[in-house]
Amino acid sequence: MPLMSALSRHLFHPLWDFKDGSRRLKVLRELERTQWLAPSVLRVRQEERLRAMVRYAAEHSPYYQRLFREHGLAAERFDPQVFAALPLLTKAVIRSSTAEILSREFTPQQLGQHKTGGSTGVALTTYFDRNWLEVRTADAMRSDQWAGCYHGMKVAALWGNPPVARTFKERLRRGLIDRFVYLDTIDLNERSIAAFVAAWRREHPEVLFGHSHSLYMLARVLLEQGIADLRPRGIVSTSMMLLQNERRVIEEAFGCKVTDRYGCEEVGLIACECEQHAGLHLDIEHLYIEFLRPDGTPAAFGEEGFIVITDLLNRGMPFIRYRIEDVGVPSARTCACGRGLPLMERVAGRVADYLKRRDGSLVAGVSLVERTLTAIPGIEQLQIVQPAIDRLIINVVRAADFTAATEAALRQEFQTVFGADIALEFAYVERIAQESSGKYRFSICRV
Repeated sequence: MPLMSALSRHLFHPLWDFKDGSRRLKVLRELERTQWLAPSVLRVRQEERLRAMVRYAAEHSPYYQRLFREHGLAAERFDPQVFAALPLLTKAVIRSSTAEILSREFTPQQLGQHKTGGSTGVALTTYFDRNWLEVRTADAMRSDQWAGCYHGMKVAALWGNPPVARTFKERLRRGLIDRFVYLDTIDLNERSIAAFVAAWRREHPEVLFGHSHSLYMLARVLLEQGIADLRPRGIVSTSMMLLQNERRVIEEAFGCKVTDRYGCEEVGLIACECEQHAGLHLDIEHLYIEFLRPDGTPAAFGEEGFIVITDLLNRGMPFIRYRIEDVGVPSARTCACGRGLPLMERVAGRVADYLKRRDGSLVAGVSLVERTLTAIPGIEQLQIVQPAIDRLIINVVRAADFTAATEAALRQEFQTVFGADIALEFAYVERIAQESSGKYRFSICRV
């Protein structure tokens, strides 16, 4: 490890935490230990924390106090069956009942705040207490280690609207603690990429971090230009689904394995790959995670289910049975790494990414994009937009080997999936448009 990285990790980070009265490094050390506990031990700890959170919410949150009373859940006598019958917490409920959900133990001024736009573009504001934030940060730091990335290392980050250090304290922290070289994904072009490559060669970051598709787009440029000297120790992909064909391109360009990480602003880290890259470890130390069928029953191992989260730590704004609008696949496998944290096979996509057939059945849009990119030559990028039940707009970025046969193959593929009478509109574009956050969406259903 370079001298500055070693100083940052072993001196500046501890001193800064001491100055702020932060527990995050202490929590990190505990998480480094507990990840190796037996699955049965971790499950017992998870259940204890679930019971404690239910008791806390019943005592301090007016919303849950009313909800538990209406559904016969006595917090002091926790009943798993009654718990599983509680209504799901949704974004709409959060928006309409924010003040009622908040704990009476805190004032809003004592809580941190997150604002997200979400797939619908409607803002969602959630709150958290300081303890939750420190554990969330330590969680992310532990998962970074699974990618070979340790705090203190300099990070090359692909991110939309990167933060700007304005005060002396912020600039000092940027120099000693949060040592980042940014490529703003809102402004991803030849000029900005060239400047980023120059900054990388000057700053020598050890870690690459960013939106999966932005990592892929950068990797393609590097391969096309024959740039082969950007070699991080680890790569962390987050915020979007990592397609397998994109993973291969990223790993080829940087000569390094990609670690896929999954979470959301509301509850923090949910799951992450380890060194085995054979599924994602679920963060059951701080979350209770359900995978549910549309009828509300538990999905079987290997079956897609709606992901429902109970946050075991955030007392400022309890999240109990929160449907985060993602779909995932639970796993019965045991990871060869030896960690006791269970696995999920993969994230299948967001609810908003699922396209609809006339008969009401759903199509995983991201999976369809991935399969199409793999099977049909001549396509560099693809996005499917469904404005109506009988119409699809296919945005295509053409590769060098694109021919008339490419469009014919695409047409046949979509007619096979959606029916021969589906109206298909092909739009050939220079690039797929980003959202305001800098993320990309491969599949958009507006029905």
